[in-house]
Amino acid sequence: MKKILIVDDEPNIVMSLEYAFQKQGYHVFIARDGSEALIIMEREHPDLVILDVMMPQVDGYETIKVIKGNPAFAKARVIFLSAKSKAADIEKGLSLGADQYFTKPFSVKKLITAVDQLIRI
Repeated sequence: MKKILIVDDEPNIVMSLEYAFQKQGYHVFIARDGSEALIIMEREHPDLVILDVMMPQVDGYETIKVIKGNPAFAKARVIFLSAKSKAADIEKGLSLGADQYFTKPFSVKKLITAVDQLIRI
């Protein structure tokens, strides 16, 4: 079973994504900020991380830097899912190593399709 880590501090988004991905057969882990996400990364080694940018304590940009800088996480794909929708924000996310960048509001169906495609690569 493929593992996904959802990192977001908005409970409604977390709950809807957790439900949608579990329905698709994924094993889902949840983190509320970057520091919690990194603990789960160490323990579970998810195949893909859905990562918000704006979170308390450790934001998404700092989190992806740690993920991409750790050889143990080399195979993990990362999708940013953020309300930060300016071109500069998207460019920054992609330049830090994100595979894709979705802006909020978003289509759950399109996000699931993107995850399926990235995990198959």
